[in-house]
Amino acid sequence: MQVMEAQTVHSTDLDSAREVMARLTRAVKAQVLGRDDVIELALIALMSDGHVLLEDFPGSGKTTLAKALGEAIVDDQPAHDPNDPSGSAYVPIVPFRRIQFTPDLLPSDVTGSAVFDASTNRFHFRHGPIFAHVVLADEINRTSPKVQAAMLEAMGEKQVTVDNQTYLLDPLFFVIATQNPLDLVGTYPLPTPQLDRFLFKLTMVHVARDAELEVLNTWQSRRDKHNARIHVGRTEILQARHAIDAGVYISDAIKTALVDISRALRADERILQGNSTRSLVLIMPALQVLAAMRGRSYVNADDLETLLPPVLTHRVELAPGSSDFVKILRDCMRGPMEILARGTLHPAP
Repeated sequence: MQVMEAQTVHSTDLDSAREVMARLTRAVKAQVLGRDDVIELALIALMSDGHVLLEDFPGSGKTTLAKALGEAIVDDQPAHDPNDPSGSAYVPIVPFRRIQFTPDLLPSDVTGSAVFDASTNRFHFRHGPIFAHVVLADEINRTSPKVQAAMLEAMGEKQVTVDNQTYLLDPLFFVIATQNPLDLVGTYPLPTPQLDRFLFKLTMVHVARDAELEVLNTWQSRRDKHNARIHVGRTEILQARHAIDAGVYISDAIKTALVDISRALRADERILQGNSTRSLVLIMPALQVLAAMRGRSYVNADDLETLLPPVLTHRVELAPGSSDFVKILRDCMRGPMEILARGTLHPAP
């Protein structure tokens, strides 16, 4: 009886989580046209507490996507600033911030800095643009390794450290970073630890002809609908994350397949460096979110096939002479996926 009641609660919570994700999807699609696949993966990353790296060209819609996602989120339950021990002050988290990365950028330009207040004769912390729900790190590979290191702590631990003092970021903190693959002048290639913090690396291409025409035909109406946009509460998103985590089952067979595919990649002579264990940990909640989006309470093989390429493509370094990662991944997946097809993926009754 208790098992049935628990399953009913999980089912209701999952329905609520799906409704939250559906509203977020409508909010972003109303502003971003012809990018349904990118929008889906960006929402999966947000709901699974990951980050996204977009490799694109100028004017491809990356800022519009990040801004639409950020402005769809409202802070519905203000709380006291967790960085203030007295609990007397509240620093509201803005929905969206864009940080333009340049070679002369300093870590304090991103995280914030201590400012001296002459009236109180004390220093107080001035929050940087990283204190936002959604942060667009534009051209992240144009900044120095020192600034990239400041982003590592924020993305990995949801906190920043300034003058030996640690300041917490909001639990909803989400980064969409971009880099231009065609312009290499004045860039600092992202190191492996930085790349490994991103759940997905997505390559954006030009939208289809019909979608591009729709962009031109609807640009005025989309611009004027600012006040009528769909909004989702911050608390709703955090609750949806918890519901998906508790209500979507991942079988041992799925976990075994993930490990076996990774080991096959690392052992393949066409691979110079395989993926990290961190990537396997990060993909678990993403698989749960995708399964929930598709109306299931368990992860199956289709979810694995959908998410493995964008999760692994930026984490695996190919050996000289190898160029087709998708083919290599498909070869390494064949054996584990055949075993997975014979396993039980549903939760026990």
